[in-house]
Parts: sequence; structure tokens; C-alpha cells
Amino acid sequence: MTPLQECRPAGGRWQCVGSDPAFRVKPESGLLPRGWYMLEILASADFAVLPSKLYADYGHGFKEVESFSLAIESGQLAKRVCYFPTRARALRFDPCDFPAVVQIHDFVLAKVTRGFAVRSMARKLVNSGLTESVSAAKAMGWDMLWRQYNELFVRRSLTVYEAQQAHERALFAQPTVKRRLDGLSHKPLFSVVVPVFNPPIRHLQSCLDSVLAQSYPHWQLCIADDASTDPAVAETLKRYAAKDRRIQFVQRTENGHICAASNSALSLAEGEFVVLLDHDDCLFKHALLEVACATEQNPDADIFYSDEDFIDESGRRFAPHYKPDWNPALLLSHNYVTHLAVYRRSLIMAAGGFREGVGVEGAQDYDLLLRCSARVPAHQIVHIPRVLYHWRAHAGSTALSSGEKSYTSVAGKRALQDYLDAVGIDARAELTDDDNLYKVSYPLIGAPLVSLLIPTRDMLPVVQACVDSILERSSYRNFEILILDNQSEEPKTLAWLQEIQQRDSRVRVLRYDYPFNYSAINNFGAVHARGEILGLVNNDVDVITPEWIEELVSLAQQPGNGCIGALLYYPDDTVQHAGVILGLGGYAAHSHRGSPRGAPGYFNRLKVRQNLSAVTGACLFIRKSVYEEVSGLDEAYTVAYNDVDFCLRVQAAGYLNVFTPFAELYHHESKSRGQEDTPEKVARFDLEKARLVERWGSLLQYDPFYNPNLTRAREDFSLAGQEEISVTESAVV
Repeated sequence: MTPLQECRPAGGRWQCVGSDPAFRVKPESGLLPRGWYMLEILASADFAVLPSKLYADYGHGFKEVESFSLAIESGQLAKRVCYFPTRARALRFDPCDFPAVVQIHDFVLAKVTRGFAVRSMARKLVNSGLTESVSAAKAMGWDMLWRQYNELFVRRSLTVYEAQQAHERALFAQPTVKRRLDGLSHKPLFSVVVPVFNPPIRHLQSCLDSVLAQSYPHWQLCIADDASTDPAVAETLKRYAAKDRRIQFVQRTENGHICAASNSALSLAEGEFVVLLDHDDCLFKHALLEVACATEQNPDADIFYSDEDFIDESGRRFAPHYKPDWNPALLLSHNYVTHLAVYRRSLIMAAGGFREGVGVEGAQDYDLLLRCSARVPAHQIVHIPRVLYHWRAHAGSTALSSGEKSYTSVAGKRALQDYLDAVGIDARAELTDDDNLYKVSYPLIGAPLVSLLIPTRDMLPVVQACVDSILERSSYRNFEILILDNQSEEPKTLAWLQEIQQRDSRVRVLRYDYPFNYSAINNFGAVHARGEILGLVNNDVDVITPEWIEELVSLAQQPGNGCIGALLYYPDDTVQHAGVILGLGGYAAHSHRGSPRGAPGYFNRLKVRQNLSAVTGACLFIRKSVYEEVSGLDEAYTVAYNDVDFCLRVQAAGYLNVFTPFAELYHHESKSRGQEDTPEKVARFDLEKARLVERWGSLLQYDPFYNPNLTRAREDFSLAGQEEISVTESAVV
């Protein structure tokens, strides 16, 4: 085992110094053949639990989808079954995803028989309470057994999240809770709506107990039993209703599925607000208090939603989903809001409640959110950046795997298409390769001329490769390329510039004979551009997606959109840019930089379109009218942060910036300009950083499309550490 990255020896241990420490593991026997293996690791660390992963390279590099997760408790032997579908050429071991001091005592990967592997996996499921017996586990079939077994090892940042939970407990000390409750000038009644059908009784009890335990007392629990066949369900509901008059339930005589049951429960609601709760999930103890405080601070708001996490069979909380503030493009990609969702009751009534019999069962919450959000302005939809909902992860739940209920993908697509039709958006909702993730395809409005602005200076192999890739790989043809030549001197470059515009009439070369200023060069190009869509394109990108122009233009044509950004990779197929997050590193940095190509990102953020505060100028499309409306790029930013400042000014003008993963390019970052490696360049860079802070300081402290519970020290959407938790507290309602 040898250090691969971010690991250094420290007195017999290893100091992991970053967010992606890794070792290369060389088996004594050389290549590992196809088959089953038992992985055993004994390690100790200065953290209680290490979220670890083993990667196998089958000839095409280390892929996230081909990794094996393993939570290692310090000082305890950790074991899991692994399966190699073909001969493994190399192994990589990531002990954790945060700085830590680690000592690896034993690392064993032993080949085992298929029968041994199946028995081991079956026993693991039995011990975890996911099945009743080893024979029952074996009977579920190989695919289901392997999937459920793998889900027990989902990668989790336990130690950091445990620290956040400890801070959470401190924030909700009893005197603080009482003071906040007493300080409310208005105490709305919340109607908690719960449709019920044959849940495990222990989970139903936990759900109901979580409402009874609320520190905020002004609630009404509205339950509809959808003709459950388990008599224990009705008995449980009657017992709970008898113990607290705030609990009401209706017993349906026929099973009508979840929309009908939800409407039955909704008919009991009398509160000012409706809270949606699934029959096997739990509310955070102070969830309703947090929402009440949010209504106090946002009296005109009609929809509230919070962050959430997952809870396993033993009651352990894990995998928090820290969401952005209201994000329309992300909502059209999937229901990122899910839980906790709270609606003003009058809004739900005006929207007609839950739609029955139209094919949205399984995505009824998504359907309701789409219809209700269409009725209110964005500022009346409030995100509470606090985990207020615990989603039960157990066999049969959508929390454990969307594949458990694959019909939800089709139902969600139906809900999304119905929404698009209802609000008059000419677009088609499409399924993607991933369950419950969607792509809205907008038809091009005509065939607009697209002006691609490419600043360059010499570096002929770079710019030539860029231009050739656009001309040869782009399926869209109605574009012009404006090569903005910034004082090229090399004879070969000058000859090629002359030749390329003679060879292809879509290419024009414009001479910009002034010192380098990225903003000024692009503004110069925009003046000469003939197209109604401008594309800022670095001279060091290579096209991957043939339809990249169609994707970016179709989004740029939408009237509410501003800057549209693409997904860019380094040549080694790791992410270079997936949008810009404000505040990272104190200023702004690239989302998910360094993630392997194909990785889903944080809760699928690398898989879907979304609104972000900014996108990179290395590939940015925008309507020329909007570019001119904000007076183009600010020429005070000669090199750095001009794109961030531009995007923020477009956003301030009322437009939404969009990142899309459906337009992919390679980016050989800074090949032509070089690095900040001289005192003069460093001084200029520092000046431009200072200018960004002076103009946009408040947004750098709180990016609405990020979350204050996520780190600002790294670009990987990992959790905020102990030193950053105070930022979370100041941002919470």
C-alpha cells in the first residue's frame, strides 16, 4: 500500500490532509481475477468512524460506480463482500473524505466462493433487520440480495454529521426553545397530514410519537387509513387517537391509493398550514417550532420546506440532504424539496388538493409542489436550512432506493409534463437513465444565429483544436466563430488565422491590438457579433457533446434565463466546472471540481440542470439582448472573476443563471494565459478578489443556491466542519 494522493507518513501513521486521500493497493498476487472476495480492514484513527471506499480498475480507470463502500469504526475489524465482474488491474483505497490521522493495521482481500459470499450477505441482512431469515434473504434473488447488501454500506460522513447533530442539540436547549416559543406573536395551527396503508407498526408508532413529541404544541394530526389489511394499523390509530384529542383519523372503506388517502386526511385539516408526513417517517422534535418561527419572519410566504436526513432501522440519522433555496430549474429536474414540505392550507385548496386517478400516484408530492408553486411568486417560497425531517430507510421505502418503486419515475414524468402544459411552457418532459431524474427538452425557437467568441493569442495547437472540434463535432450548424486575436505574433498562427476564415465562411478573425483584458476582448467581440445568442468560449475547450449548442441555446432562449453554463472536464475525465458556488475558499470556486466523470455528485447535482449564482466564462451562452442590458463584462476585471461578476449582475437584473450537465466539453484550463506565477499577476489577482468582495460581499457569505451546512473550505459538497458550524447558526431562521 503506497500513498497515491493527500497522504503523508506521520510516525507510523498516515496523515490524510485533504478531502480525497487515497492509497494505491498492489496485491501480492498481481492481477485479481473475476469473482467474489471478502474485504477485511482493521484501522484506527482520530475519528470514531471512517467512511471508506475500495475502488477496482478493470481497465478503464477508477469509477465511482464500481467502488465498494465500507464504514470503518476505529479499532474494530470491518468486513464486507466484494464482487469483481472481470479481472481487476489495480486497486485504490480511500480511507476517508476529510483530514484525519489514520493507522492501517490489517488490509486483507481474500477470494471466497460464491456460496460463502451469498451466506455472508444474507446473514448481514438478517442482522440488520431487513429480512427475517437467511433462507428468506437467499430467496430474494441475486440482484436484490446484492443491491440491498450494498445499500447497507452507503458512504456516509458520520463523524462530521454527528458533530452537527451535537451542535443542533445545543441550539435547542430547553430555555432557548421556551424563549422562542413565548416570543412568537402569532402561533399558527399546523395540520399534519398522514395517509396510512399497511406500514410496519413500529414505524407507524415512531411516526406518530414524533408528532406527539413536538415542542410546538399547536398542531392537529390528520390521518387517513386507506383500508389497511393489517388490523394492527386500525388498532394503533384508535389507541393514539384516544390518548390525545389533537389526533383525528378517518377509516376508508376502500383502498383508493395515496392521492385519495391524502385527500381524505386533508379533509380533516383545520389549520392555517398543512404539513405532509409519510406514515413511516419522523419529524425532528422541533420541526414545527422552526416552521412557526419561519412564518413569523415571512408572514406572506405560502410554501416552506426544510432540509432532511435519513434514519435507519436502529434510529441512526445519516446522509443529510442540505438543499438550496428556491431553485426552479432543479425542481424541473426532480423533486429536490421532498420533505419537510409545508403549505398554506388555502393554497392547497385553491390548487385542488391531490389529483386522483390521473397517474401521478407515487409522485403526488411532486405534482402538488409543481402546481402550488405555479400559483405563488418565488419570494413566497421559503427554505429553512435545518434538518426537520427524518426519512425512513428500510426495505420497500423510496428513501432506501428509488428503484424500490420504479413506477414513481413514470408518475413524476406525468406530473412534470402536466405542469408544463398547464403553465404554457412548450417543452417535453423526458426520463433520464436515472430513476426520478428528468430532462425538460425545450424546442429551439427558430434557428438563431449563434456567435461564438473565442479570445486567443498564439498557442496555435490549442486554438486550432478548439475550433476544429466546434466545426467538426457540432450538430448545430447556424453559428459563426469570432476568433478575437489578441496580438498573435507567431507566423504559423497568423497563417492559420488567415487560412481558417478562407476555408470556412462561418469563421471571422478580429484583431484586438491592445493589452490582454478578457472582459474588454469579449465586449469587443460582442459588438461585432451578428447572432442573437452569444457564446463565450475559451480557446482551450474541446467539444464532447455534439448537441452542446442546441442544449445551451434552448435554455438561453427561455425568457427568464440569463447565463447558461456547461459541464467541463479536465483531460483526465475529472470535473473542472459544474457551476460556481459563492463563498468557497472565501470568494467563489467550482462545484464538484475533481469528481470523476459519471459521478452523480451531491444528491445528483452533477446529473441535472439547476439554477446557480454563476457559471464559468469558459463556456457561457446568453442572449445578446441580456448581455447588452447589463453592459457586458466589467472591464475592471481583466482576468479573474469577470464571469462571476457578470453572472451576478445578470442575476441582479432579474434573470436566473442555469448550469446544465447535458452539454459537455473538455477544458485545458489556463493553457494559453498561464498561471498566477509572478508578483504582478498575484497582485492583479488579489485586486480583483478584493473588488469582488466589495461589490458582492453579502452573497459570498450566503449563496442561496448552496447551503450553509455545507463546507466552504472545499468544492465537494461535504459537510461543514466544527469551525464552520457558526455560519450555519447565523443563517437559520
